[in-house]
Amino acid sequence: MLKGDWLVAKNKDSILYVFTVAFSVCLVCAVAVASAAVGLRSLQERNKELDLKSNILAAAGLLQEGVSVEEAFSQIETRLVNIDTGKFSDEFDVDTFDPVAAVRDPAITTALSKEEDIAAIKRRENYTEVYLVLNSEGGIETLILPIRGYGLWSTLWGFIALESDLNTVAGLGFYSHTETPGLGGEVDNPAWKAQWPGKEILNESGELAIEVTKGGNADPNSSYQVDGLSGATLTTKGVNNLVRFWLGEDGFQPFINNLKAGGA
Repeated sequence: MLKGDWLVAKNKDSILYVFTVAFSVCLVCAVAVASAAVGLRSLQERNKELDLKSNILAAAGLLQEGVSVEEAFSQIETRLVNIDTGKFSDEFDVDTFDPVAAVRDPAITTALSKEEDIAAIKRRENYTEVYLVLNSEGGIETLILPIRGYGLWSTLWGFIALESDLNTVAGLGFYSHTETPGLGGEVDNPAWKAQWPGKEILNESGELAIEVTKGGNADPNSSYQVDGLSGATLTTKGVNNLVRFWLGEDGFQPFINNLKAGGA
């Protein structure tokens, strides 16, 4: 072995050489990963936005085969609502407003008492986005509202859609949760979601009447009852509580009442 070769081999066995090579490999990998993340960020944000729009459309039964999400969503108007006043708001720019970030901002959320917090969300945002499908005369054809609340293992995030009378459910769907597959996860089952359209929020006396009953206990002739998930008592209770919270007086009830009266 030549002297130069011997020195190279010796250097390769040194701690400094091993450290240098390892550091260089890590640096190259880090740069590659960071570059890919930056390069893909816009695509990831775009896909996230399309997924949200898709779920909004699905809750209202507005997804159509052969029609792109963007084209279908073009019929929807996004508005900001002040939940406290029950009226539309221009406090924030609706194009840049982030409803999920608003949920986590103490400055624009309200702490709920134990009695108020049936959905187990702890704090309720003061502002959020709602989605409207308007008819040719500017009247509301469909109103889509964001809802959330705790089930068995997780917070369920979703939307509930109301028909033009603002009392009849057009559809409901959840886009994020970690409930048990085959049990609480059945909130995603099309057969279960098919129970919701046609149910009514308020009874003839104007009282909040919609409810999710224990599995197998719903009256099939009831205009207000949805049959719960068999074997998923806590998830069923969570869905019942979150729906009743958001459609109640601490949620969107003042806003819905204002819309009915033309004062939103």
